[in-house]
Amino acid sequence: MSATPRNIEKPSERRLSLLGDAAGSFAVARFVRATPQKVRRVADLVRGAAVDNAIATLKFAPQSAAADVLKVVESATANAVTTENLDRNTLVISKIFVDEGATLKRFRPRAQGRAGRILKRTSHITVVVTPREEKGRAR
Repeated sequence: MSATPRNIEKPSERRLSLLGDAAGSFAVARFVRATPQKVRRVADLVRGAAVDNAIATLKFAPQSAAADVLKVVESATANAVTTENLDRNTLVISKIFVDEGATLKRFRPRAQGRAGRILKRTSHITVVVTPREEKGRAR
């Protein structure tokens, strides 16, 4: 049984659904302990931005979810540079979306022997980076 090189293997269904045959890469962080609503606010800041600009924005964003999004953006960038041999300076965030993960249910004691339910929501963050499309040049 011989091992086949990684770049010849059939792409995963997840890659095909996110990128198709286009160049680029993606990264996913699952079960991040932040509500999807709060993470989406941060994701909207960097959607469509160049990777270096997005990283600078996320480093100084005051929201705590910015650290989680930053990790995924850096991971997607590293995947594109190492596995796809793409130039970091040409990468842009073509897609970034946040889905709802599993909800942890906790209970707190309330008055008169009752229990109040606390919902601790989680998120799945997906970032897709692709090379910047060159505009048509004037002749």
